Amino acid sequence: MAVTMSADRFEELVGDALDLIPPELARAIDNVVVLIEPRNPEDPHLLGLYHGIALTERDSHYGGSLPDTVTVYREAILDICGDEREVVEEVAITVIHEIAHYFGIDEDRLHELGWG
Repeated sequence: MAVTMSADRFEELVGDALDLIPPELARAIDNVVVLIEPRNPEDPHLLGLYHGIALTERDSHYGGSLPDTVTVYREAILDICGDEREVVEEVAITVIHEIAHYFGIDEDRLHELGWG
């Protein structure tokens, strides 16, 4: 059964998840916007999405680019969780997973590390 949660509480959980990023890595994050949307229109079951150019792939042509985005899909996460504790955990996993893509970590490696 899906969890019911206010948009404000969900946003707070996303902020808490961002706070889990070690300070030395957080300082390296540049030109990234974190968004919360209800669902991905193309894949309604998707929990999160990184869209941009990974830090490891940026070159001299990157300057002046629009910000990369990390989008967390609120309704999709709430759909798969049974209680608030599960939402807290899934939000943290989703945020860390998508931020890891910014650092150039691919899906296979994230799964190996337990962030899949």
